[in-house]
Amino acid sequence: MSEITITEGEFRLPDGVAVYQKTWSPPIPKAKLVHFHGFSDHINNSNELFTNLAQQGIHVSGIDQRGWGRSAPTKASRGNTGPTPFILADLASFIKSQQSEIYPDLPLFISGHSMGGGLVATLASTPEYQPLVSSFRGIILLAPLIGLTPMQTPSSVTVFLGRLAGKLLPHHQLTQRMKIESIARDPDVQTMLRSDPLNHGTGTLEMFAAMLDRTADLSSGKLVLQDGVRSVYLAHGNADGCTSFEASRKWFDSQTGGMLQGDKCFKEYDGWCHVLHLDSKDNRKTYADDLAGWILGRE
Repeated sequence: MSEITITEGEFRLPDGVAVYQKTWSPPIPKAKLVHFHGFSDHINNSNELFTNLAQQGIHVSGIDQRGWGRSAPTKASRGNTGPTPFILADLASFIKSQQSEIYPDLPLFISGHSMGGGLVATLASTPEYQPLVSSFRGIILLAPLIGLTPMQTPSSVTVFLGRLAGKLLPHHQLTQRMKIESIARDPDVQTMLRSDPLNHGTGTLEMFAAMLDRTADLSSGKLVLQDGVRSVYLAHGNADGCTSFEASRKWFDSQTGGMLQGDKCFKEYDGWCHVLHLDSKDNRKTYADDLAGWILGRE
């Protein structure tokens, strides 16, 4: 098992805001992965997974996105992400830095979990970013927010009123606590998520409205993957109580129909919940090996 180097620092977003950054690097990297976390999450929740990937030769980097984790030092900054174009610009800026400044000749993969997966799919479906996306070796969507389960789906009235309020009071904050049992099945992980102060569950009305709009555009097919997406790997547990397994399957089938079989994979995890990287301890190595196998098979 190779020794890896873990570094922490900060990254400056296009408007000068500093966000927390962390990197897991092997002695001799074979590929690069840039990862974006989900709602009310942060990059260190994936430490075990990224340590495992780095030990297999994959250089991994990520940030606590604007409004989340260590990048939200004040209560007013929690969940204050800005609208979708603003968020996509943040993502693109960090990706470009990792593309050009760190091992520029290595193949680059972009991954996202939950809300982060929905953001990566949105980035890959936005014409403005087609030249950037076409330079990736592939995108990796992990339990992506393409649809919500019936238990998590708000009513149409709630969505309408939320969008209206979001326009009138975009920076008004709302706390939406997730039912931990619906996203993780390991009791130790449930306890960790409940006690983690960085999992604050708070977002602005603007953030919630933008997230719901992206989800609707992805699930309806309004957003279409741009030409140049070279590979798609989508992993989802069929017992996910948060993001919809069925919506992911439908999106994958409709968006990757023109791809070669070897350039796409829908990985179903039977009985697994939402936080795939923190499923039962016996499954975590399997999950990491699956991801590493896909990435290194395309280096």
